[in-house]
Amino acid sequence: MSTAELHTLTGAYALHALPEGEQLAFERHLGACEACAQEVRELSATAARLGLAVSATAPPALRERVLREITTVRQEPPPHGRSTRATASPGRAGRWPVYALAACLAVSAALGGVAVQQYQAVQDARQETRQAQRHDAQVSRVLAAPDARTATAAMEGGAQGTVVVSRSVNRAVFAASGLRRPSDGQVYQLWFDDGGTMRSAGLVDTPDTDGTVLMDGPVDRASGMGITLEPAGGSPRPTTPPLGLMGFPAA
Repeated sequence: MSTAELHTLTGAYALHALPEGEQLAFERHLGACEACAQEVRELSATAARLGLAVSATAPPALRERVLREITTVRQEPPPHGRSTRATASPGRAGRWPVYALAACLAVSAALGGVAVQQYQAVQDARQETRQAQRHDAQVSRVLAAPDARTATAAMEGGAQGTVVVSRSVNRAVFAASGLRRPSDGQVYQLWFDDGGTMRSAGLVDTPDTDGTVLMDGPVDRASGMGITLEPAGGSPRPTTPPLGLMGFPAA
């Protein structure tokens, strides 16, 4: 199998739809091709998110039809210095580049009992994946900064809050444990303390309220932070007494 053909197998590999021989060849190729490795990571995350988000019982004949049709479908190679024009392989029909990802996801639907209803769902899931990756990268950058400093304090109701601040990165990360789930119509909101003036730093909207949050906006001259319980959507200024206050540690 040529290198050009290997570049087209990312979607099928991400969904475990390759024959053993092609799978082994592609895995060797992945070690030397970062573009394909990145595309496999994105497609795998996309398929997993779609499987959780969109569920429906697949028609009995869908699995057989999809497995038959994917032998004639190949996606275009990644556009990293390679031609994006489709070429036919011996014994295979021409590729359908526009529908390649949709066809691969249909394999996942057939095997797992999940049917993908709209192409837009693919775009939304991939965007969500990229946003999550950017968030994780920014959090890691703060936590790994040489000047990162940590402060921890008890909060109302037995919860505990921890903040990590990096002045060089100019960002802060907040983590909470033991926060009770807010009532309907309420949300936890974070604040920077700019010399006694509270500046919104985003909402704690993780499903279980026990998570790591990259605080919105730069730290700048803030000397500390607080957390309050606000109406859904947040408030421009705190409307309730703080559940917790923490001063930022000195650099």
